[in-house]
Amino acid sequence: MKSINKDEHQISLFAALFPLLCLVVLLAFNVFVFGDDAISGSNQFILLVGGAIASMIGFSYNRTFKSMLDQVGENLKSVSSAILILLLVGSLSASWLISGIVPAMIYYGILLINPVLFLPSAVIISAIISIATGSSWTTSATIGIALIAIGKAMGIPAGIVAGAVISGAYFGDKLSPLSDTTNLAAAMAGSNLFSHIRYMLYTTIPSIIITLIVFSVISFTMETGEFLNNQHLLLSIQDSFTISPWLFVVPLIVIVLIIKKVSPIIALFAGTILGLIFASFVQSIHLSLSPIEMYKYFMSSITTGVSIDTSHPSLNDLFVSGGMEGMLDTIWLIICAMVFGGIMESIGALSRISAALLSVGSSIFSLFASTVASCLTINLTASDQYLSIVVPGKMFSKAFEEKNLAPENLSRTLEDSGTVTSVLVPWNTCGAYQSSVLGVGVGEFFVYAVFNYVSPFMTLIFAALKIKIKQRL
Repeated sequence: MKSINKDEHQISLFAALFPLLCLVVLLAFNVFVFGDDAISGSNQFILLVGGAIASMIGFSYNRTFKSMLDQVGENLKSVSSAILILLLVGSLSASWLISGIVPAMIYYGILLINPVLFLPSAVIISAIISIATGSSWTTSATIGIALIAIGKAMGIPAGIVAGAVISGAYFGDKLSPLSDTTNLAAAMAGSNLFSHIRYMLYTTIPSIIITLIVFSVISFTMETGEFLNNQHLLLSIQDSFTISPWLFVVPLIVIVLIIKKVSPIIALFAGTILGLIFASFVQSIHLSLSPIEMYKYFMSSITTGVSIDTSHPSLNDLFVSGGMEGMLDTIWLIICAMVFGGIMESIGALSRISAALLSVGSSIFSLFASTVASCLTINLTASDQYLSIVVPGKMFSKAFEEKNLAPENLSRTLEDSGTVTSVLVPWNTCGAYQSSVLGVGVGEFFVYAVFNYVSPFMTLIFAALKIKIKQRL
């Protein structure tokens, strides 16, 4: 019997979906067994198991091991900057802790923010910073960490605060002309950047209004009496750190660098060094150390972490940073996720799944729904938000053109369903990053990342009701 040459276009839909189904089942079981500790190593191995299953299917379709490794290498190359950013975020968080920057943010936050309005305020503050910087990652690594700490000091569960921070951060990331995903979505769909941003307002503004309403309701119904008096917290912070408004010079410089389109890697590195400089002169406790002792303390803090004890037990959990070492679990997870995503891409599974979604239905709504489903699928399988924009963007651009739909429809849908949902997947680079930086598991903030799961539904509602569906001129 003559053997069939199975090229990449012949992989069956079942074969393409099988590794994904196995991965989801194994990860669910693993989280059930290990709980929050799953991200410390076992999830990473499960991703490799998923990659092994995908490779077995690839071998049955005559894919070579070399082609799979080549694609894995390309995927790893694509996240090299993200890995550097993670390491620098770890060093920056430690630098800003020992310098007193984070404690100052917590101090003034407790002093100025009304607990009843804290959650909607967290959404708005994160949104403003994210629009200014064009980066949800930078927002979480700076003001996000401080807001989580302020929330904890006020007695608000970290998962709720993280949901507010992430909602605001991704709102700003979507609408900022400085955002890489915003520029990428416009480029992939062939739409003008500012036209794309204006067109996103139709779905994004209702989504953020719903988000603010939800967090306002949570704030007003949450028990606040037990943490309205925080004078003892403020005194404890003052006993451990020198608190000064001058400390805010460092985060302002970092934000200005990002606004000026300086690479986040350079901006975060500069923020780390400036933090150490301020730690040397502002915090009097460091002046008693010899130059060698100060050097050893600073280097160990930013690399292996630091913990500062205060007179108040609840603050001790806030003044801890894992440094660069604290980011290694996330980096490990990203590497393993890229192995799985690379093999899935090399065997043709991602393109096969996208093609299947494209073939579902012929109406305008089904086209929008297929695009949303494709973005979600890529976020689950390829574990990277950029691929969730690029792959569906390539797949569906022709279909939108054939339906006489303006490219802004596609670019808006890519952002509404690709960019914002990436953070909801624990093994996606965004989910892993935000979880690590904010110190909150994806499972804890998933329900509260209101903006992120309302957005894809909003774009489907607009498509179903044919609201603001722009036609080609």
